Amino acid sequence: MSPFGSFDLDDDDRMAIYRYVERHGVVDTSEVAEHVGIDPETFRHHVSILKRDGYVRETTEGKLRIRLDCGESEEHETAGLNYAIRPACQADATGLLGVVREVADKQVHLVAESVAELIEYDDALLRHNAGETRVFFVATVEDEVVGWCQVEIPRMAKLSHTAEVTVGVLVEYRRYSIGSHLLQRGMEWARANGCRRVYNSLPETNELAVSFLQENGWRIEAVRNDHFEIDGDPVDEIMLAADLD
Repeated sequence: MSPFGSFDLDDDDRMAIYRYVERHGVVDTSEVAEHVGIDPETFRHHVSILKRDGYVRETTEGKLRIRLDCGESEEHETAGLNYAIRPACQADATGLLGVVREVADKQVHLVAESVAELIEYDDALLRHNAGETRVFFVATVEDEVVGWCQVEIPRMAKLSHTAEVTVGVLVEYRRYSIGSHLLQRGMEWARANGCRRVYNSLPETNELAVSFLQENGWRIEAVRNDHFEIDGDPVDEIMLAADLD
């Protein structure tokens, strides 16, 4: 299934199955069947069709998750540190939340704060529905999450060529090019899925993040004066973007 394929499934029960799995991440088949309320034989038939058409897939544990192609794990080595950049899975949620919170706590990173809230209160990391497509990539060292990249693409036709990209890495791992590899992976995925432009907005006080994006080819497009209020003081918003040519 293309990430931007139709969600007008031709069967109400099939749509109900997909929507439940999409909202809940990784789900036991019995839980989905109970929610939809159809007999086991019909349920198995609908799941088979959804799997055949590329909407869902079944894990080795027999659970259902949406099918969204984000590529494979990539191994990197920088200055003696080995790390992997790979698509996030639902099992990464706890470690990912911890990293995002630590990044948000150690610097003024308002976007990271909103990402932390999203992870904490949304049951699914990956979303692919009529309103949005959202994926995460993570950087791991010895299977522990140390950084992330979030890519969110709106499905509104007038904005579907754009993606909001957010990146963060634990302070201890910022000299190994992990952030740049995460950013590149997220931008490549956005490009492969039809986006021509990526963007993000940051408070001017987050000078490290602004400089990082500029060093990776992003440009400042606009400044909104006094858009944020941080510790009682007005702070400008820096709006950055990059073209995916």
